[in-house]
Amino acid sequence: MKVEQKGQTVTITDTQDDLVSFLMKVTHEYKTFEKYHIIMDVIKHKALSVKELNSFLPLSKIHKKAEKSFVIVAGGIDFNAVSDKLSIVPTLLEANDTIAMEDIERDLGF
Repeated sequence: MKVEQKGQTVTITDTQDDLVSFLMKVTHEYKTFEKYHIIMDVIKHKALSVKELNSFLPLSKIHKKAEKSFVIVAGGIDFNAVSDKLSIVPTLLEANDTIAMEDIERDLGF
């Protein structure tokens, strides 16, 4: 797991080949990241299933309840098949753009 902080955003990149272990480690260390917007970079996993992506849902719900953004960067998936409660984008640039837009929405009271 590689962690990079830039401003109010933390990008957590999976450096292993085991998504379950990665998610468990992030969940275990969540208190470290809870005050930041989180980008989960799992782009290296080429064929993630909808079930695997939905496994991020509990962590996402907790984080969004604290009024912080939680965005997953993943490729090669059907974005329409995944829960609409998850923010999933294909690139890191789009993840940062999503966080910026969600910040504006929060500032406007949406």
